[in-house]
Amino acid sequence: MKKSFTPNLHVVLTHYPVMNKNGDTIASAITNLDLHDIARAAKTYGVKSFYVVTPLLDQKKLVHKIVTHWATGAGAQYNPMRCEALELIKINDSLDEVRDDIANEGFGYPKTVVTSAKKNSRNIYFNKFRKLLKGDSAYLLIFGTAWGLSEEIIQKADYLLEPIEGKTGYNHLSVRSVVAIILDRLIGR
Repeated sequence: MKKSFTPNLHVVLTHYPVMNKNGDTIASAITNLDLHDIARAAKTYGVKSFYVVTPLLDQKKLVHKIVTHWATGAGAQYNPMRCEALELIKINDSLDEVRDDIANEGFGYPKTVVTSAKKNSRNIYFNKFRKLLKGDSAYLLIFGTAWGLSEEIIQKADYLLEPIEGKTGYNHLSVRSVVAIILDRLIGR
């Protein structure tokens, strides 16, 4: 049996800056399901931390309320395994704050890897990223909500991961599905 590894990988779900279907930069809403499912996938695959980025105060309060319920409230008693997963969640205003937080935790500034449903000449393949993860560097895997990350975020990234592709022309998976598929391709056995 192959020895498994736990990479120095951090995941972020970005709600700003993201695009709407018209190509405008927006801040999208937090969804309860994304928080639960991405935290559970992150915990399952040994991700170091799961960040949620939004500058909106009401959305940050919502994340805090959900995490508190499951980490220290009645939900922690009801489902301790969910508690373990949701404890990974950290809330920040921006990707720059996330990068600073990772560096302050002693991991160094992470290399950034963005995701997109669109092919790009800059794409790196899963096998290349898997090899990079076996090194000592910290990596921040950035997922977008709504209709994807803003072009500004994509252009600043160190790497752009290849998209998930199915067998049809339809390509509009939920972000929580994409996170689970990508983590399995990168870290799964």
